[in-house]
Amino acid sequence: MRSFSLLAGFHYTECLNSLQEFAIVFSITGHFARWMGGRTLAAEWTIREVLNWTRGYFKSAGISQPRLEAEILLAHALDVDRLHLYLTPDKPLTRDERDRYRTVVKKRQNGTPLQHLTGEVSFYGLRFRAGKDALIPRPETEELLDHALRFTPRDREIRCLDLGTGSGVIAVCLARYLPRAHVTAVDISSAAINLAGVNASMNGVEDRIEFLESDWFDRASGDYDLIVSNPPYVARDELAALSSEVRDHEPREALDGGVRGLEEIDRILGGVCAHLAGDGHVLIEIGASQGEDVVQRMLEVGLQEPKILVDLSGKDRFAVAGAP
Repeated sequence: MRSFSLLAGFHYTECLNSLQEFAIVFSITGHFARWMGGRTLAAEWTIREVLNWTRGYFKSAGISQPRLEAEILLAHALDVDRLHLYLTPDKPLTRDERDRYRTVVKKRQNGTPLQHLTGEVSFYGLRFRAGKDALIPRPETEELLDHALRFTPRDREIRCLDLGTGSGVIAVCLARYLPRAHVTAVDISSAAINLAGVNASMNGVEDRIEFLESDWFDRASGDYDLIVSNPPYVARDELAALSSEVRDHEPREALDGGVRGLEEIDRILGGVCAHLAGDGHVLIEIGASQGEDVVQRMLEVGLQEPKILVDLSGKDRFAVAGAP
């Protein structure tokens, strides 16, 4: 469509986009009627109408799964599960419901992570509390857990160490899916440790996880059959290039891996051999360009047969090695 001037500095298409965005944001409150293509609707919005509008709003904001996120946030605002939205699509929202939903929609559009708004995250088939005190687990970390379970014996009692546990998702899953495992989870952040403890209780494994506030191995003792970690590995000069959702809302200490992104990985590898059982393995999530350096460091400290594993997108993502 060819645009033409309406007012100084404005064009028809720009005005139309602005009007639609204005309608999407504010009509959720019920104070404005919906307008599009000459059609008006009453201010009383139904679940179906709200979801359709929010999908478009989120899509224009660059949110990758706009319909799914709209459903999750509306279910959260209404305090129902998502199935309820499908069973009652013509139910009008009350004023309080519209106000609650409008608040979370605006926060999400401004970059607040979905998990911070709902206060929870799904990981490896389990539910976890989420918050600003710990990194939101990514799909790659589910792949890390896949590898961890493959390297871990199930026919005997074992000890596992989760370094930098954050919200505790790795430690909890190890305890949940390895019924003969005894797990130690450490983090330098007391707030993260508290959150991880809540998640262990939520998933019924609090009696099989020991939580330690520790700077990596400082308070860990004994040998472990599996040492696993998703440490900070973003190079410091790359932090500014992260999406605002990550850069502005995730804890910096969970991201900043030092000048080259390898500082914390080096510290872990420097202490791992003193805590790895004779047939044990260490498994670390790494940056996509760090594989060669990490393998070299593993060889230098005496670890055996180090190798790099790729993630589902084909990028170097995990480093694994056996005990000396």
